[in-house]
Amino acid sequence: MTKKLFFLLAFLPSILLAQHTIKGTFSPAEEFKFAILYKVTPTTSMYVANTGIDENGNFEFPLDETVAPGMYRIVYAVPQDEYNFDVIYNAKEDIELTFNLEEGVKYIASKENTLLDAYNKSLQLISKNIHAYFSSASQSEEEFHKVFDVLKETQKEFETASQGLLAANFVKASKPYIPAKKEDAQTFSKNLKANYFTNIDFGNKTLQSSSFLIETALNFVFTFTDNNNKNEAFKNNIDIVIEAIGENPVIKEIITEVLFNQFADSNNEEVANYISEQYLLAIAKEKKDEELIERLTVYKNTSIGALAPNFPIEIKKGEQFVKTDLYKYDEAAQYIIVFWSSTCSHCLNELPKVHRYIEALESKKVKVIAVALEDDIYRWKDRTYDFPEFIHVFGKGKWENPIGDAYGVTATPTYFILDADKKVIAKPYDFPAIEVFYKKHPIILEKKKAESEH
Repeated sequence: MTKKLFFLLAFLPSILLAQHTIKGTFSPAEEFKFAILYKVTPTTSMYVANTGIDENGNFEFPLDETVAPGMYRIVYAVPQDEYNFDVIYNAKEDIELTFNLEEGVKYIASKENTLLDAYNKSLQLISKNIHAYFSSASQSEEEFHKVFDVLKETQKEFETASQGLLAANFVKASKPYIPAKKEDAQTFSKNLKANYFTNIDFGNKTLQSSSFLIETALNFVFTFTDNNNKNEAFKNNIDIVIEAIGENPVIKEIITEVLFNQFADSNNEEVANYISEQYLLAIAKEKKDEELIERLTVYKNTSIGALAPNFPIEIKKGEQFVKTDLYKYDEAAQYIIVFWSSTCSHCLNELPKVHRYIEALESKKVKVIAVALEDDIYRWKDRTYDFPEFIHVFGKGKWENPIGDAYGVTATPTYFILDADKKVIAKPYDFPAIEVFYKKHPIILEKKKAESEH
């Protein structure tokens, strides 16, 4: 008995030290310095390890028995949410890969990942053949069945090959619509859209732990569009995505916020606000996510067509300063609100240009309200003398200022152009964009003058 126990104790360390690796090569090598490995779950990414990338682009992550099977993410630059790719790790095999900035990731070793990669490439090739068929002049029934029989057989082969693997989750979820009889292009497109989510289980934890569900949702929203009315098509597609997600609150929140960010970042305020009002704001309120609630509210309040947030200002009347606010001030046809700072070099380069531009306009056409986000009132005061045509507002607290917060300002300079009713009509990126706006909308500048002549 003692001898057997000694044998087990002697063998135990070799069991505990047993491990696999994720290794590979980044190219061009000089573009990469580090790699970080995370285990991805539906709600978070958990740090596993980090490693340097040598002068030849090589890296390696040793994985011991504590590293569980699942979805993992390799980050290779910052920002981390942009520069990364996912890998499947089943705790039974080593993974070897190459990564190139232009071609992406290619797997040298790993049954899980090579199979899934081969499957995705096969679908892409067949998709090209389907497109070629519907684009051809002669669309015979024989050619139709030939193309889709290949798709049907390919799907069957990969489903069989992936049995027992984590990759099977993705192969099953990716199963495309396969028509049973000949269809024209319009009918096929309609049925493809109607069956897009048929095989996807949004409650699947493996899918939730990858980028698959997010990418699938985005592809659907941006693929099935109508050039005559894109925004209505986007809204309809978003409704379909949310319905397909069903009662899966975690992934629903993630995908809804991703969709909002996509449209907000592309300045499509109509669709972004639709997502917020129909879905995301309710989710934020249910979770009591005050930060998200504020972000959505600010975005809506500063969208084109919205009444700009009010704030106090002081107007010089002779030698006196009279307190009023933005809504009560009625001295111009339009207003440019610029958020700036006396420590911002870009601001100090642009504001003189804005001042000269406004100074050259006829009196009272456009008035600039310059809100300085500052910590030092004396430095700000000295700078205000350079811009006597502006109405100056001291934004105490810099990035913690309530006016800047109400307008969602995260950088300086930030511009808003308001009409006479204080509604937002433009949000130019910089001074050249202001010039472009007024070249395109010169009649707006004459509105106040025309009204005064009647």
